Amino acid sequence: MNRLAQLITKIIDFFYPPFRNILSEQLFRYAACGGGNLVLDWVLYFLVYNFVIGHEIVNWSFVIGNWSFNQALTPHIATLCIVFPITLLTGFWLQKYVTFTRSNLHSARQLLRYILIVAVNLAINYFGLKLCVDLWGWYPTPSKMAITLLTVVISYLGQKYFTFRVNKS
Repeated sequence: MNRLAQLITKIIDFFYPPFRNILSEQLFRYAACGGGNLVLDWVLYFLVYNFVIGHEIVNWSFVIGNWSFNQALTPHIATLCIVFPITLLTGFWLQKYVTFTRSNLHSARQLLRYILIVAVNLAINYFGLKLCVDLWGWYPTPSKMAITLLTVVISYLGQKYFTFRVNKS
């Protein structure tokens, strides 16, 4: 895995020089990793939605002790449930081993913090869309774009100063 991270870092850094005066190396790597993970998310979503789920309602059910769960999921939500954990883990791996490599926090703590930041961003997306589209009557796509700009900034700051911060010991 370390070799793969080094290869990805070299590829990203190859494209960095024209951006040197605009972005820090870490911010450029963050953007490249995040953008790459976003494309992976889109491709996986397309493939799972069209070729795995096949546009059908998915009935998920399981039992844990005395508790049972039975839910019919629309195809787009079922696809999200399948793809989200994959891109969550690939995003974490890229940020840990390519972008924020100097952090000395334990990996399990980093992962939990990463999930927390992702959960905050999901909540911001949900409530932001409810506010912009349902309450203010804005168009969904520009609303999503504006909210994404906000969550990218929150995510970067959260990952840099919380998830992958460097302990000074």
